[in-house]
Amino acid sequence: MKRRDVVRNVAGGAVLIAGLSPTAQAQAKKGGTLVYATVSGPGTLDPHVSSSAVELEVINNVFEGLVALDNQNATRPMLAAKATVSPDSKTYTFELRRGVKFHNGDELTSADVKASMERYAAVSPNAKNLSDVERYETPDPYTFIMQLKTPNVVLLDVLKSPIFPFMILPASQKDKPARGIDIIGTGPFSMGEWVKDSHLVIKRFDGYVPDTSAPGRDGYAGRKTVYVDAVRFRFIPEATTRIAALQTGEVQLASSIPTELRPRIEERKELAIRESFPIGGTYVIVNSQFGPTANVLIRQAIGAAIDIAEITEATGGINKPNAWMSFPNTPYYLGDTEKAPWYDIKSPAKAKALLTQAGYRNEKIIIETNSNYPWMRTTMLVVAEQLKAAGMNVDVKIVDWTTNASHMQQGTGEWNLSTTLFGPDHILGPQQWRPLIYAFPSIKGNDALDAAYAEFFAEPSLDKRRAAWLKIQQQVLGNGYMIKIADSGRLNAYARKLKGQSDYSGILQLWDLYLE
Repeated sequence: MKRRDVVRNVAGGAVLIAGLSPTAQAQAKKGGTLVYATVSGPGTLDPHVSSSAVELEVINNVFEGLVALDNQNATRPMLAAKATVSPDSKTYTFELRRGVKFHNGDELTSADVKASMERYAAVSPNAKNLSDVERYETPDPYTFIMQLKTPNVVLLDVLKSPIFPFMILPASQKDKPARGIDIIGTGPFSMGEWVKDSHLVIKRFDGYVPDTSAPGRDGYAGRKTVYVDAVRFRFIPEATTRIAALQTGEVQLASSIPTELRPRIEERKELAIRESFPIGGTYVIVNSQFGPTANVLIRQAIGAAIDIAEITEATGGINKPNAWMSFPNTPYYLGDTEKAPWYDIKSPAKAKALLTQAGYRNEKIIIETNSNYPWMRTTMLVVAEQLKAAGMNVDVKIVDWTTNASHMQQGTGEWNLSTTLFGPDHILGPQQWRPLIYAFPSIKGNDALDAAYAEFFAEPSLDKRRAAWLKIQQQVLGNGYMIKIADSGRLNAYARKLKGQSDYSGILQLWDLYLE
């Protein structure tokens, strides 16, 4: 039986490496603590239930999965040495790298992989992506097999996602509840001190076993080398305070710099700005299970009232209009061939007509946003005024980001609208989007959406998968579960003494960095 292999093909030039050159590696200085100023602390470091950037920035440096995104967003083995797919796309076989150690000193085996997948299916909002698994097999300590009930041509793309990541934990964590694990992974950093609302420290794991088959870093995969002794995450909500800490040398890296504050960085010769675009897409999230927004006509009325240009002008930043959930120049982008009648309607009159049709009786529409990300707060304040202009009764609540994100991820709290940025994994397509689509707007009982996803996962033809993706977006965006704003970029600031940053614009990667 002929099989398709996903192997480490670096010798043939198929992979772009954007890490340190051998010369730079020889000059890299080992030691020191990198201090990173970020907007908020994580709510959890349980990878199986995490989708917030402030969580994933830690998680992707502490844990690893079977496969990972490379520098070109393709699939690369990570803890697996090789992945083999049967011709019918129902059997996936993973040969594990040998000698890989967890932070507690135990060796990684197929039993840990099996336990991790079983736990993921029990606790993750993304568990639906394992619903077609018939059984797992572990014929020896270094072989793990997934047998599926139905074909899935994109399973490897699913497994490499950095959002709700399929990270491998020790088998001892199998029965731990969501958010209740011990922070033990195989990654190049291990957990140190964590003081909620203050700081978090991860330390270089000296027992880390790098992937020696790769010549250097490669996205989230490749050979990972840690030069710093530790990384200290400082939770600093105010952008001006993050910048001040960078200017005084207290920190060497700072996240989320507002565009209007960019000159404060660039006027200092020892500091620099790193601009990344696109890093994601911004959306208004509509809670389909709470109050008036359970009504599709009211959700559509909200979408009709929104003026995108007003929002992006008020928030500033790096934004480009895009009606679709995939970026231009990616395989699943549909903007070249399809219309998006749901996007940037900016018609209070149409919104009022839909409200009348829905039987809206001035019920309160609760907007929840946060104090940590100014652009999120500004977005929702602008949206509030746009909805009021269309005749809606709007109340705005400001909470902290950890609470805001938890409410969206878990479907908890009392709110109708919020906002967030999804990225960077949604560049990859519908397979990465599925857990977010169902979880954030709390979609339940949508048979048309379920059927479109079933078509997508079973169809080997890219054209037919694109057709299924159109149906999915018609359901999600056309029925107002989410309202697309724009594709967005990000400004981070850093001290020039920090060396070794990658050109890859994924979630924070701390390996290969060093301090001069």
